[in-house]
Amino acid sequence: MSRFYAVVLSAGVGSRMKSNIPKQYLTLKDKPVLAHSLLAFENSNADGIVIVCGEGDEEFIRKEFVEKYSLKKVKAITCGGAERYNSVYNGLLLCRDADYVLIHDGARPYVSKDIIERNMSEVLVHKAVVTAVKATDTVKIADDEGFVLSTPERKNVYYMQTPQTFEYKLAMDSYSKLIEDLKENKDIHVTDDAQVVEMYSDTKVKLIEGEYSNIKITVPDDLK
Repeated sequence: MSRFYAVVLSAGVGSRMKSNIPKQYLTLKDKPVLAHSLLAFENSNADGIVIVCGEGDEEFIRKEFVEKYSLKKVKAITCGGAERYNSVYNGLLLCRDADYVLIHDGARPYVSKDIIERNMSEVLVHKAVVTAVKATDTVKIADDEGFVLSTPERKNVYYMQTPQTFEYKLAMDSYSKLIEDLKENKDIHVTDDAQVVEMYSDTKVKLIEGEYSNIKITVPDDLK
């Protein structure tokens, strides 16, 4: 029986929220943003949860989230790193007994059970799947000076979401190669997990249907 772990990322400071409190700790309706995300996986078919939080927040997470909301599936709490990829790597290190990992932004509180289940079923077939929705606006590709270079076909453009789900060995191998490369070349920029797998493996990443309600809390209007 395959084992699925969710790596929930909660190490960001959320500078664009213009708040002294990290966005994942802000209250949304009756509980913190992060609690909504963690409960989604607690109530799913995932076998375990690893929380990656800000350095020094480990005990706060344990008391205010794991204990307060009776989260039985949390296997470990670890601190993140300077960049998102450091945080993901730290989380993956604690998932060694998993066959598959779902990597999710803790600031996406409205991930649905359907999205999680689609990720878990599709990754068994494709090894690498990412949640996405079709672009609803025309997208322009611009140069560094802000002049339009091209207009891609909107039907081929997607907005990425999380979770992004991978065979554990594939994710671990890809991230290990990235971390090794960064020792020699600091000028590597990656913005999501699929990009790491694309760069360091031959596995094609499959897009699966997300939901427009699965937004990431980034700026104050998102919270409203």
